[in-house]
Amino acid sequence: MNILLVEDNLSIINGLKYFFEKNNYNLIYKTNVGDTYSYLESRPEIDLIILDVTLPDGNGFELYENYIKNLNIPTIFLTARDDEDDIVKGLDIGAEDYITKPFSTKELLTRINKVFIRNKKQGIVKAKDIKFDMNKMIVYKNSSVVELTSLELKLLHLLFLNINKVVDRATILSYIWDWTGNDVDDHTVTVYFKRIREKLQTDIITTVKGIGYRIDAK
Repeated sequence: MNILLVEDNLSIINGLKYFFEKNNYNLIYKTNVGDTYSYLESRPEIDLIILDVTLPDGNGFELYENYIKNLNIPTIFLTARDDEDDIVKGLDIGAEDYITKPFSTKELLTRINKVFIRNKKQGIVKAKDIKFDMNKMIVYKNSSVVELTSLELKLLHLLFLNINKVVDRATILSYIWDWTGNDVDDHTVTVYFKRIREKLQTDIITTVKGIGYRIDAK
């Protein structure tokens, strides 16, 4: 996945470049409006843009409205501003999301993954050697289909929808009740995830002791 970061703060650029490379994303960066125009005119394959609102030679909102929006590239606004009017404006003009500085890199990655899923830019979400086709609801280990029960598939899907974020046990229990009508306990949840792990034969599911479960994008 190719992500374009438009940001003039070198500390943020360097931090995000290192973080995204660790998570197998290709991060390209530009530090001003002019260079961004020039770069995008070459029609590169960009899956998402992280766009700072305040840039040395212009305004991120105007750059988005005047050019990026017509390219249909999902965009997340990144800015130090936390004014409600700015947030509303960013979303009203068509941005997918809005995050204010300072921010958690993990939170940003979670939002990015949700944007990819929502826009079906990333119909297949990967974690190590496991691929989840979010559109077809099929799980693959490398190129082989992993056979899961309907409930196991839904539980794994729940974690992939919240990738890089812990899903707590109370939430999981609530979903199981909605899906099955069965009132299960914590031990039953543990058994379900034990079976899923055995079928995947890859431990992509992290147990966060006393809280819940998490899958990290790789």
